[in-house]
Amino acid sequence: MNQGYPRLLGDIGGTNARWAWQASADAGLQDVSVQPCEASASIQESATNYLAAHGHKDPVWAGIGIATAITGDEVRLTNSAWRFSIAAFQDAMALERCLVINDFTALAMSLPALKASDLRPLGGGAAVAGSTIALLGPGTGLGVSGLVPDAAGRYIALSGEGGHVTLSASDDTEANLLSILRKKFEHVSAERVLSGSGLVNMYQAVCALEGLPARDLGPADVTDAAIAGSDAQCVQAVHYFTRFLGNVAGNLALTLGSLGGVYIGGGVVPRLGAAFDAAVFRQSFESKGRYRAWLSTLPVWVITASTPALVGAGRALDTLP
Repeated sequence: MNQGYPRLLGDIGGTNARWAWQASADAGLQDVSVQPCEASASIQESATNYLAAHGHKDPVWAGIGIATAITGDEVRLTNSAWRFSIAAFQDAMALERCLVINDFTALAMSLPALKASDLRPLGGGAAVAGSTIALLGPGTGLGVSGLVPDAAGRYIALSGEGGHVTLSASDDTEANLLSILRKKFEHVSAERVLSGSGLVNMYQAVCALEGLPARDLGPADVTDAAIAGSDAQCVQAVHYFTRFLGNVAGNLALTLGSLGGVYIGGGVVPRLGAAFDAAVFRQSFESKGRYRAWLSTLPVWVITASTPALVGAGRALDTLP
């Protein structure tokens, strides 16, 4: 399929709604815009405001990646108050076709289109062409997906909620940190640590473990203090965030057999910059006993492209039913 233009493309997270316009199959993305979700009462209002602001009218198809599980017509975001019916949105926007998929499924669809300049390597060997690829990414929440080749060698994107698996510890200190978090949360999922709010949770747990009062910090405060090295507990929070991310990424790589490599998306890791220690990540990623040597060969990349999920949403329109 190579039709359905012009297209409205969306990437809706728990914090921001990203929109773009694609006029034709040969055109790149135009007028990429980022709007806070809280600035609009609904996804329809956000989309309508975007189209009006950029003078676009009558999109034929829309492809939208959204930060929740898509199980039917009714969509409820995990980390936002937005609720909507896909069919009602399609009717209201007068679309011939509206494809709504998980945001990390959309991001996974973009991976084959990414260039070397869109990625920051985190060690390992070379990817095996045509093999399974793993994807995870801390942002407002923790997204998890991947690409699995079919019999014809085409990739199928996985759709799931792997960010809500139970987080496990690799040593006594990590176990103590998780024990502290269990006093706050009934279920300590991977997302409770590997997300923007997870950085705050980890900072508070580090303070409790050290018997210190925690300051009222947000995710950006923890990140900035860790980058500057101005707060020892923030530095430790990022250190354990990095370790837990390596642990979860290694588990995902083993589960999927991702010889095609592991990609890290989301906004948190790129924002951490040099405070994200690749050596600490690799040590935790590879520390899987008898499979240490196998994991040491797997390449890992951080996605640094600004709007890859919008590209993936467009690719999904051409490949998914």
